[in-house]
Amino acid sequence: MPRTVSCNDCSLSPICLPLAVAPAQLDQLDHIIQRGRPLKRGEHLFRAADDFHSVYAVRSGALKTYVLSDEGEEQVTGFYLPGEILGMDGISTARHLSNAKALETATVCEIPFHRLEDLSQKIPTLQHHFFGLMSKEIRADRELHMLLSKKSADDRVASLLLSLAARQQRRGLSNKRFRLPMSRYDIANYLGLAVETVSRIFTRFQQQKMLWVDGREVEILDRPALCGSGGLHPVENA
Repeated sequence: MPRTVSCNDCSLSPICLPLAVAPAQLDQLDHIIQRGRPLKRGEHLFRAADDFHSVYAVRSGALKTYVLSDEGEEQVTGFYLPGEILGMDGISTARHLSNAKALETATVCEIPFHRLEDLSQKIPTLQHHFFGLMSKEIRADRELHMLLSKKSADDRVASLLLSLAARQQRRGLSNKRFRLPMSRYDIANYLGLAVETVSRIFTRFQQQKMLWVDGREVEILDRPALCGSGGLHPVENA
């Protein structure tokens, strides 16, 4: 079946793995990437304990990762937007440690890890870039832990919004007005808050003229106020 999309013409290449590949080598990377059917909202890309074979680059839509407690309760561990890589949790154990589910209709590029390893030997910049992605994932986990342990509820929500805004900007989109792909429930779950608390904070941010909100549509009206006097820093990979 012929490819309809390639790394050469993908608008996300500046923030995805092709960033580390010279144009003359891009076909080598494109050759190993598999592009399957779209994921429907609520459909899983992989589940915890599945054998690890590939990492995935989000092409469109958004996904979340989550783990289940011993009681079967869901804990959201991350949100992934177009151009971002997920699935690296299985590298060390050869099995995925988390679940990945589409928040809305989504498409991904599947990159078989053994072929990526082989190609990285031939393209050192690709290997360096991938190590950088792994380091970023570790740093994001640490920042999330710090966020949940030290920040107030208002600061947690503000940090997430600033993170999403920065990630929109990296895609060449507006960092002021954007659509939230996740529900209030997922935001609350991820930030360790009650849904009612998140809803009250959104309402208060609107009343304070920091945000405009209409359902999942958000516009940042007062970025300095949202950052707060304490010097908030957004979670790098929420």
